[in-house]
Amino acid sequence: MDYLLLPIFSFFIGMIVGITGIGGASLITPMLIFFFHVPPSIAISSDVVAATLMKVVGSWKHWQQKTIDVDLVKWLAMGSVSGSLLGVAVLYQLRKTGEHHIDSLLLRLLGVMIVIVTLSALIQMFLVTFFPKINLPELPQLNVNTNKGRLITVIIGGILGFCVGMTSVSSGSIFALVLMTFFRLEARKLVGTDITQAAILLIFTSLGHLTLGTVDLNLVIPIWIGSVPGVIIGAKLCEIIPLRPLRFTIYGILMMVSWKLVAQT
Repeated sequence: MDYLLLPIFSFFIGMIVGITGIGGASLITPMLIFFFHVPPSIAISSDVVAATLMKVVGSWKHWQQKTIDVDLVKWLAMGSVSGSLLGVAVLYQLRKTGEHHIDSLLLRLLGVMIVIVTLSALIQMFLVTFFPKINLPELPQLNVNTNKGRLITVIIGGILGFCVGMTSVSSGSIFALVLMTFFRLEARKLVGTDITQAAILLIFTSLGHLTLGTVDLNLVIPIWIGSVPGVIIGAKLCEIIPLRPLRFTIYGILMMVSWKLVAQT
């Protein structure tokens, strides 16, 4: 592997994340698999650990700005952390038994998760762009101040956390859609709440993946070196770059990536 190319690629992916908000795992894990020929199990685990630093730095910034819904983060994290650790436990059992071709299984799961994330985002962008006045039936709004709202929030967090534990994908993207759809968060708290719950989720998920023995620090450190400054620069560029055309382009690339992931299994 050319370790000089990895931070360069990670820098550009970090910029894309900073500009568009598209989750880094959807881009970094396929990059490791296709360009650097890293086995899927190692790519996923290493990406989880690498993504944690970006999320923690971002969440600290939003904590200082007081742009976080603390109660919502707490109840989502209760579910997502448990779900992600369960996902890691499933991976551990699959590796232990050796009865399944785990890399082939992870490729398919990764492809399916990227399809779900990308299609959800594309549908939302399509409706907002071409049918801004359409009145769709609204889903019920959840309130974490009620017992029912807390229970449903924990369940949603658990399901999505399990997916993150298995594939590394959707710690931010799908959660952001959930926050918009079910909790109607104001814009200034949406990003901060999403990043903060993702940071908590990934901290525990990273610990789980470290126990699997599939984290390669030779991958993690170059990704950190490239992606962290890339995210910072991208966040500044997002004020001047038109986002919708860029997002449509990236989502189109992700659809092709997901198809290739599934087709290889």
